[in-house]
This record gives sequence, C-alpha cells and structure tokens, in this order.
Amino acid sequence: MTTHAQQSSEVAAPRPRTVVLGQNQYGKAENRVVKIVREGATHHIKDLNVSVSLSGDLDEVHISGDNAHVLPTDTMKNTVYAFAKEHGIDSAEQFGIHLARHFVRSQPAITRARVRIEEYAWERIEDPAAGPDTPRHSFVRKGQEVRTTQIRYDGERWEVISGVKDLTVLNSTDSEFWGYAKDRYTTLKEAYDRILATDVSARWRYNWSDETQEMPSWEESWEQARAHLLRAFAETYSLSLQQTLHQMGARVIENRAEIDEIRFSLPNKHHFLVDLGPFGLDNASEDGAVYLAADRPYGLIEATVLREGAAQSIPADLTNL
Repeated sequence: MTTHAQQSSEVAAPRPRTVVLGQNQYGKAENRVVKIVREGATHHIKDLNVSVSLSGDLDEVHISGDNAHVLPTDTMKNTVYAFAKEHGIDSAEQFGIHLARHFVRSQPAITRARVRIEEYAWERIEDPAAGPDTPRHSFVRKGQEVRTTQIRYDGERWEVISGVKDLTVLNSTDSEFWGYAKDRYTTLKEAYDRILATDVSARWRYNWSDETQEMPSWEESWEQARAHLLRAFAETYSLSLQQTLHQMGARVIENRAEIDEIRFSLPNKHHFLVDLGPFGLDNASEDGAVYLAADRPYGLIEATVLREGAAQSIPADLTNL
C-alpha cells in the first residue's frame, strides 16, 4: 500500500537543473478592514483595503513543496485585523509600517515585505441644528477618490510611496491649447478658452528611509500634498495639461520637504463644444457654452517631477505600483 507521504515524495522528486526559479512573492490581497474609534457619542472611521506580499527564502516551497518557510496567507489576514485592534490606525502609512516590520522581523525566512493600502474616505453627515451632545455616528462615502500607500521594507531600509487616485478635477476656463504640431491627419481646432478636466492619479515618495530619521506626520503630509495639488491645478493658467502637471508636482516638492519625487498619470477628460448651428444657435463659450463630455478615447499625460539631485524610483507605469 502506498502511503500519503510516499505519494508526496514521488510527486516532489527533484527536477533536472535546467530550470531556475526567478523572482517570487506571495501574500494575502485585499483585506477589507473598517476600524471604528468611539469618543463618547462621536465616532471616527478608517476604511482600508490592505494587501500584504512577502518574499525571501522561498525556493523550496516552489521546487519541492516544503512549506516550512511559508507563513499561511490566512495568518496574514488575521494579523491585519489583530493589528487594527492592537495598534489602531492612525494613518494608512503608519499601519503599513507596523505590518511590514512585523512580518520581516518575526519570520526568519522573510527578507522583504510590501504592504499596499487603499483608504476610502467618509465624511460625517452633520445636522446644522444639532447641539454639541448630539450623537455623531453617521457618514457618507466621499466621492470616488481613493488614498493610496505602499510600504516596502527589507529589514534595514524603508520606502514609503503614498498618493491618490480617481481625484476628479475641472477648470471651466483659464485653459488653452494651440500652436501644436500638425500634419495631414490633424483636424483638431485650436482652443483659446476650453474646459480642462482630469482624474488625478499621483504617487509621491517620501525621503524617510530608516528609523534613525524623524518620521513624517503622515496624515498632515498627505493632506497638505493633496491640498497643494489642488491649489496648483486651480491657480495655473494652463496652455497644456503637461504644464499643469508640472506645476502640480513642483508645488508639492517646493512645499513639502519630506517628499522627493512625485509621479502623475492624468487622462485628459475631453469636453467638446456641441455644434448647435443646425438649430440656429450660437454655442459661444463667452456666454456659457454647451459641451459634450467624452469618456474615451482620451489623451493620457504622464510624467515624474523630482527634487533636484533625487533619483527616480517610482515606476513609470503606476499600474505596477
């Protein structure tokens, strides 16, 4: 009779060394955790989507099926929820740092951890007539905007990249586009007063990299970086979306000393003047025009803005971050 162990041994027989294992990692993705903090009748909410990925000495689990170095992904899930209770969630960044440090330092076979977090914002539903003792525990999801952070840790060095995605912004004027290259296929008319709109995806890298440095105030830094992005978008008289992108990045770098690099991916959400001539109507922008909001195809503007002397390390393709 063949035992289970014998069957496993036969399946796990060594293979010829014509194949080499490349980069590998494993983890628990998209752990949805909501943390409620109660201060009397006033509640506070943190709503996160946490993905953990670990790498290190994991050759044998791939080659022979030996699980001795494998921390179950179910354990990772449990750790996320336990840490939310034990440590709280002061910020997405700090929570990710707690998790990455724990997995690298508690598992001898694990040498690198990556924690990716999306945070979904909620705003309080306020009653203007309510008194100070009125319960404040009702919330509404705040638009489609998502806060992001990615923590990498190798036991010595940290990399923290935070940002935002799906932040929709629009200027109804103070935008032009003209003087561009033309060829036989160009039909686009030059615009001297147009709508400029985009869904901002931005990632910025902090220059905090080891625990001997003073850690940034993560919540304040993220809020201020976002505010600078928005103010630069609003205050730039734009001759191109590229110019606006550069102004947004420059304002963050110039005003936030803890940030060295910022990467943008900005789809140009086109708004085209509707031809109302067949109806005897002049659709001039001077007196308030009517536009067609087109969702696709769209121009896609992407670039990195760096502090002078800083090295670029955020991936060019933000879908890989």
